[in-house]
Amino acid sequence: MIKKIGRNFILETKNTIYIFKLLPNGYLGHLYYGDRFDEKIFQNIKSNIRRTGNTVEYSDDFPYSLEDIPLEYSTYGKGDIKEPLIVIRNYDGSNTSDFIYDSYEIVKEKSKLETLPSSYNCDEQLIINLVDKYYNLKLQLFYSIFYESNVIVKSCKLVNNSDKTIKIEKFNSSLIDMHNKTFTITSFFGNWGNEMNKHQIKLTAGKYVISSYTGSSSNRNNPFFMLSDDDTSENKGECYGFNLVYSGNHYSSIETTQLQRTRIVQGINSENFEFEINPNEDFETPEAVLTFSSCGFNGISKNMHYFINNHIIRENFKNKIRPVLLNSWEAFYFFFTEEGLLELAEKGQEVGVELFVLDDGWFGNRKNDQSSLGDWYVNQDKLPNGLNGLCNEINALGLKFGLWVEPEMVNVNSDLYRVHPNWAMNINNKKHSEGRNQRILDIINPEVSEYILNSLKRVFNSCNISYVKWDFNRIFSDVYSPYLKDRQKETSHRYYMSLYKIMDTLVNEYPDILFEGCAGGGNRFDLGILCYFPQIWASDKTDALDRLMIQNGYSYGYPLSSYTCHVSICPNHLTRRTLPLKTRFDVACFGNLGYELNLNLLDESELEEIKKQIEFYKKHRELIQFGQFEREEYENGIKWSILKEDQKIEMIYHNDTQTTEIRLNGEKYE
Repeated sequence: MIKKIGRNFILETKNTIYIFKLLPNGYLGHLYYGDRFDEKIFQNIKSNIRRTGNTVEYSDDFPYSLEDIPLEYSTYGKGDIKEPLIVIRNYDGSNTSDFIYDSYEIVKEKSKLETLPSSYNCDEQLIINLVDKYYNLKLQLFYSIFYESNVIVKSCKLVNNSDKTIKIEKFNSSLIDMHNKTFTITSFFGNWGNEMNKHQIKLTAGKYVISSYTGSSSNRNNPFFMLSDDDTSENKGECYGFNLVYSGNHYSSIETTQLQRTRIVQGINSENFEFEINPNEDFETPEAVLTFSSCGFNGISKNMHYFINNHIIRENFKNKIRPVLLNSWEAFYFFFTEEGLLELAEKGQEVGVELFVLDDGWFGNRKNDQSSLGDWYVNQDKLPNGLNGLCNEINALGLKFGLWVEPEMVNVNSDLYRVHPNWAMNINNKKHSEGRNQRILDIINPEVSEYILNSLKRVFNSCNISYVKWDFNRIFSDVYSPYLKDRQKETSHRYYMSLYKIMDTLVNEYPDILFEGCAGGGNRFDLGILCYFPQIWASDKTDALDRLMIQNGYSYGYPLSSYTCHVSICPNHLTRRTLPLKTRFDVACFGNLGYELNLNLLDESELEEIKKQIEFYKKHRELIQFGQFEREEYENGIKWSILKEDQKIEMIYHNDTQTTEIRLNGEKYE
């Protein structure tokens, strides 16, 4: 699957091939990425490209301009004026780097990244070693092949073998030059309650950027995007898919030249980023995920869904069915009693839910969103028998018990902040801009990380917890780590290095807890979180018609098993729209199903309808959660299909009547 023929490196998956070439000057030139073919002789980089106009010849021995050659990596200062893979401030103050091929290695097993989440169980990995002899630096390029999913994962590592300190100013994970190609880009933008809006535009000469600067992967611009031919549709046409295994500030640049060449770069956002590398230290980038299909957008979705389910979701929950849950939030918000929770859980048990989740409000002196984040001890006024007492009662009903936490945050009005104000991201003596009345903890500080771990372990050990909803309700502001002092440009990235370490510790110590990510909905819906938490709350918007488009957007890059969808009360608490219970279920069942409403306020006919919905979902949930999902072109609405062996389930939404229907193996299901 990975081989070297002459100067060509050839990477093959089930249906795709990726080829690059060792050039005479020691750089790597990109040749081809697309459908597999049987030819054994590959077209060389044109040898008649010489300096023209004001381009720069690389050297006397190699009188070509790097600006004109499709490349696998690029640096600053040697003639290529497009977006580089890496920019280093060397010890002498210069930014010019010149990394030349040194060696390669093909290994059967890829190792995990040491500081970041990573995919696993690849078929083979190619490691390319490049060196800048002048500054004694080594740049490693990693290519991991996932044969069945038609995915190639790329990442990089910089090793400082010198005796001088250097600083990284930009370090992307992947660079690829496509030649003789112009594309239409499909990206996904939004905001709170309005995630994953599909946006398409034909690229012309210039640069198109998809990025986040919120301190998270963001609901503004998801890191997943696609490049396709102009006539590509859901089921036909060539298309490339891209994503990043990272939860922080990300950056993707698609740069098209006047010569119809396109450079695609993915990585960490270099805005306000800098990272110091001392002698004998290294820095690794997040993994970039690439795939190709000539079967349209559904082909990309098929590849990405298979890859995520089998190589991103951790082993304990890989292809494992998820429970139907009942969440307390929209039933009570902060205003609940132990008796009221148990009454709701009893009603949930009667209709068939399997997991009861206590959302926000159970800890500290939490009466609203203005206090107590960081105080992870039980509010005895609300829960006089503690979490253990409530959990035992829930378990006695035959239900599993779950809990909401937001451990990365702190309220100024909290015991934690009063004792440790320097544990928050605060700039001394400067007024702070707050989001949702809360601040972000400086988890880069080992004391803070240790506090979070110990607090959560006490909670998790206090009762039989089966599920944890992990929230993150605001974006970054006043970004300053008291712990880092004069290395503040490392803050955003080091934050995620610390967060991943916390998450990794918890999922390994509590392997049977189902963790669900959340960030005010989809503000941190990405492959980095999915490496630890196998599902994510897709959006705080639960209105079925709005959710229809949100879930449709997610489906392009993420499997149905990765996002959670709830049936909520009507009128909807955000849109005030009233929709039939059937419509709400028809949309929510295409994902991990949950209910978020006060069942005690429903009449018997509504409860009976919910009971039948849950019975249907349980009967077909393996198909729904792990079958092959497809979007079908439908003139007057949206049509979703899921196939597995001889089973097929469809959901059709009709624009004209704003109604939905479910079909099972072609037959309408009522």
